[in-house]
This record gives sequence, C-alpha cells and structure tokens, in this order.
Amino acid sequence: MLVLLVVMTTGMVGCRSKKKVTATTTTISTVRVSDDWRTLDIKLGRNDNKRLYRELKSWLGTPYQYAGSSKSGTDCSGFVMEVYKAVYHQKLERNSQKMFEKNCHEIEKSALKEGDLVFFNTGNKKRRINHVGLYLKECMFVHASSSHGVIVSDLRETYYVKHFVVAGRVKKD
Repeated sequence: MLVLLVVMTTGMVGCRSKKKVTATTTTISTVRVSDDWRTLDIKLGRNDNKRLYRELKSWLGTPYQYAGSSKSGTDCSGFVMEVYKAVYHQKLERNSQKMFEKNCHEIEKSALKEGDLVFFNTGNKKRRINHVGLYLKECMFVHASSSHGVIVSDLRETYYVKHFVVAGRVKKD
C-alpha cells in the first residue's frame, strides 16, 4: 500500500493552504487514515482527549443515513450531536446551521483546536451552512459524508477549501 508521508511544521503548511490533497492513504504526524476510511490509527499525546478519539473510532465507517443519529446510520449533524453528548455531556442543535448559530461562537480557522466544529456549504446558497464536522488536529476532521459515511478528511482538500464557511467553538453550558 502506498503511503504518503506529510511532515508538517508550524508555519510551513496551515489549514488555510489550498494545496490539493488526493492520496488515498495519508499519514500526517500522528493521524493515519487508511484508504477504506474505517480505520484511524492515532498516537495520542498527553494533551489529546482520549475519550474523544475512542468515541470517534467507534463511529468510523458508520453508513450515512439522512436524519439518522445512531451507529447504524447517521447524517453529519446527528453524528456531531451524539459525539458531543457522549464525550462532552453537551446537547447541541440537530441542524448544522442552528448548531453554529445557537451553540457556537465563530473562531478563526487558524485557531482550530481538537473538538471545535467546522461548517460547510455543499449546496449553492451563499453562506448557508448545510454540513458540519468535528476538528481533530493537523487540519484533519471527522464527519458523516453522504457518499462514504463517517470518515476522516483533510481541510486542505480542494473540495473542503472551496465549501468551507466558518469554524466554531462550542459555548460552554
């Protein structure tokens, strides 16, 4: 299996990069995503939220189901809502637009931290949010893709650069 090794250093490549990422297997420091999107090998550091990563790993490969929010089938907002409830004991809105409006405050993309949310417009309405993912680290985020189910993706991929709307940090209850 071909492995693409990307070594990132602060300031060299940021999430703002419009660099096209097309490899089927990507290793970015400690985050490894395999070509079947169902495995996530992560070497956790002292400051990483181990509970979050355990929860996310249990969701990887869950099929996409519109309006679903369980491990038998989920959509993007259902997935994020359930992960936040399990890991952070916080209730989030069920709709990605409302999730941003009511549960988050806007942050700069460069300020993203583990557990923050990333919002996208995959349709044609300007600035309307219709997709959400949960940021991990090193430009990687996890979300429920309508074509692949729950997967890990890179914010620098051309598609996500084009459709990115805003980053949000969940307000504390």
